[in-house]
Amino acid sequence: MKETLQKGLTFSHSYKVPNDKTVPYVFQESDLFQSMPPVFATAFMVGLMEWTCMEALRPYMNEGEISLGTNICVTHTAATPPGMEVNVEVTLLEVNGPRTKWSIVARDEQDLIGEGTHERFSIDGEKFGGIVAKKASGSG
Repeated sequence: MKETLQKGLTFSHSYKVPNDKTVPYVFQESDLFQSMPPVFATAFMVGLMEWTCMEALRPYMNEGEISLGTNICVTHTAATPPGMEVNVEVTLLEVNGPRTKWSIVARDEQDLIGEGTHERFSIDGEKFGGIVAKKASGSG
């Protein structure tokens, strides 16, 4: 990660919720998810929060470096129907070597829908690929 990354960085990302990011699409093989109303799923909200942090980090990443989500603690307090836009705002709270910690606030067009914190760890993409390959082969 580049040394120019500093605590206090802010970034926002907006996303219009499509139907396929609603609860019934989380695990389509689950009748429990299938019986839920089509509102923005917590699982996809968490992904949107991670995506926003990744975009904020993008200009500060070295060639071949990726960032991995290592901790997330968020609330999801309001339902968002498909077609509504969600805006996620993140603020960098800490930089500790390859680790970053973020404050996250998500709002749809009417409500605060979620907030919390998220940590990411930056690592060389090839190195991480090797770790995963080793585990997949059963030797890790």
